[in-house]
Amino acid sequence: MKNFVLIPGPWMGAWAWEPVARRLRGHGHRAHAVTLPGLTTAETDVADVGLETHVGHVLATIERDDLRDVIVVGHSYSGIVAGLVADRARDRVAHTVFVEAFLPHDGKSMLHAFPERLRAEELRLIAANNGRWPAPDASVVADGQGLSRRQAGWLARRFVGHPGRTVAESAVLTRPLAQQRATYVMCSMEHFGGRVSADVSAMRTAPNWDFRTIDTGHWPMVSAPGHLAALLDQVAARHS
Repeated sequence: MKNFVLIPGPWMGAWAWEPVARRLRGHGHRAHAVTLPGLTTAETDVADVGLETHVGHVLATIERDDLRDVIVVGHSYSGIVAGLVADRARDRVAHTVFVEAFLPHDGKSMLHAFPERLRAEELRLIAANNGRWPAPDASVVADGQGLSRRQAGWLARRFVGHPGRTVAESAVLTRPLAQQRATYVMCSMEHFGGRVSADVSAMRTAPNWDFRTIDTGHWPMVSAPGHLAALLDQVAARHS
């Protein structure tokens, strides 16, 4: 049995992980899904919510519940949060799983993964939306991602604008990311011809990393929760 801490990607709360969490509990694990600060409602003031706020929230959850032998799972933006949590809590985190996720790099923000012109545009959008990174609509969510129209609509209706500082602030790592024990989960519909970003590809040579693929799109906790839960169960068994 493992303790899973499931961190949702941008615009989402713990609710997004429930189909996976339920299946993990069926496999005999403990599954703790979190809602990060600023993502409960769209009315919350997020002026003081930065990347470290999100990292600190997950660390506090682990400490509060005295969780050990933890597998921290981060999706999309929250790969950065998961990687930083693992970096800070080495005595409690056994493994990190990055699900179609951005990776933390010391001195760089999530938006540094974007081309400069697009990064500038996203920062303008955040400034124009009261400090929140606007959520995509259902048509963007559904585009080529293996979701039904109903699933895409359900996601888009529940999205909350993401606290903008968290994607614009730089990560601080205390050791090289390659030293973490990690699994990277690629969702095949996101990668034309199997291509991935250079920083993710570089981790293929890291001795403590392995790579897995699910034949679905960017939102596997909705489009393929059974496959994702089974994969996480396999990761737990392999790294016991």
